[in-house]
Amino acid sequence: MPPEPSLCIDRALAQWCGRWPVDLTDPASCVAVAFSAGADSTALLLSVNRRWPGRVVALHVHHGLQAAADGFEHQARQTCDALGIPLKAVRVDASHRPGESPEDAARRVRYVALAHMAQCVNASVVLLGQHADDQAETLMMALGRGAGLPGLSAMAERFQRHGVCFGRPLLAVPALDLREALHAQGQPFVDDPTNQDQRFVRNRVRARLMPAWVETFPGFRSAVARTSRHAAQAQQLLDDLARIDLDQVGVPPQIASLQPLQRRRQANAIRYWLKNLANVAPSEAQMNELLDQIDACRTRGHHIRIKVASGFVERSGPCLGYSSPI
Repeated sequence: MPPEPSLCIDRALAQWCGRWPVDLTDPASCVAVAFSAGADSTALLLSVNRRWPGRVVALHVHHGLQAAADGFEHQARQTCDALGIPLKAVRVDASHRPGESPEDAARRVRYVALAHMAQCVNASVVLLGQHADDQAETLMMALGRGAGLPGLSAMAERFQRHGVCFGRPLLAVPALDLREALHAQGQPFVDDPTNQDQRFVRNRVRARLMPAWVETFPGFRSAVARTSRHAAQAQQLLDDLARIDLDQVGVPPQIASLQPLQRRRQANAIRYWLKNLANVAPSEAQMNELLDQIDACRTRGHHIRIKVASGFVERSGPCLGYSSPI
């Protein structure tokens, strides 16, 4: 007989903590949970509160993008009041920039808001409720875009952003287990109506592709998780190589020092540099054009200016630079 869903959630959280210990030696520190009041973050909040009673703070971001958002915040406050968990909430402007998707804009603003609130409450880590289905959807979307290893690595179970540590302890737990755990405990949660809107790619993947994968490959979520782990390990090795090469060519990269490297190592070093400098990634076409320009750059007057994301990779004297709009 399989264990109760809530026990599966608690076990997943404990396993994550075994890999990434949470430091709560400071009596003023806490564990924060990004809490939307949806099923995933509610199940996570309950589990985190069982593990660290009295050391948990919920962080809620009101995006202001839909009428139901007020109801989400109301439910979040009700849940936290019932559990005796402090709630810190903030309202943000999640409007998107020219050329930016609404989903990317909301994600960007959400992480900034979560990081700011986490610093205000002295959180050791901010835990996120993404689960096994989210991981599988992310991998499918990466395959559809022709992504490389970073995309196939899908969502990392721990990462740093805006000076704050974030964690995803539920990436091995199916969405159904989270909802079953809440139903078994009689715990209310909200359903985001936009999750049914198939104008969004992720929702189309969830509604159309996921059922076909479940039918064709039972248990595929664990296989997807394994693929993502392998891709992440391979990417870590490429990052190690990029750091070795950048130690030789300099940061920012010196063009003359890049030129003797094999083309694929040039590309790997530049991708790593841009990711760490500005969290941007060139497309395959942009990278190929940039590498051609680096190879052709043999005179003082040679000009390099390649658009990447919202900015440009440019020649700045003997080096490459990246400029982005303020």
